[in-house]
Amino acid sequence: MKRETQFVQSHRPYAVNLASFRTIDPNDGNGITADPERWTWARIDAAWFRRRDGVTVACIGHLRDLQRPAPADATEFLARHDDGRHGGDCRSRWDGQRFWSAIQDPGQQAADLALLKPMLDAYPAIPEGFDGWWTFH
Repeated sequence: MKRETQFVQSHRPYAVNLASFRTIDPNDGNGITADPERWTWARIDAAWFRRRDGVTVACIGHLRDLQRPAPADATEFLARHDDGRHGGDCRSRWDGQRFWSAIQDPGQQAADLALLKPMLDAYPAIPEGFDGWWTFH
């Protein structure tokens, strides 16, 4: 991914929360010691805008990638994440009238909606606490 200086909807940009970066050893929990040279899942929270049936929607979720060796930080993860075919994993979405969420936790749904409503109202501004815009172009 690369960071762009301006928002271009057709580039399918993502804003990311750099502080949310985390890695997960796929073998965690089975007694194998984490080895930075093995494949490691890396994730970062992300927010983005998309168009659905002509309507702009605000989405929150995360970007993930399987990388080897494990990235040291969010910037390295993003620089090495080069396959945008699947896009972000959407957790919640707001289109100005309807809210959809893949999670069942009412507290998390409320937190997501509290971020998505002002995000959509301020389109195409980067949401507070996020860094953007990152694209696969």
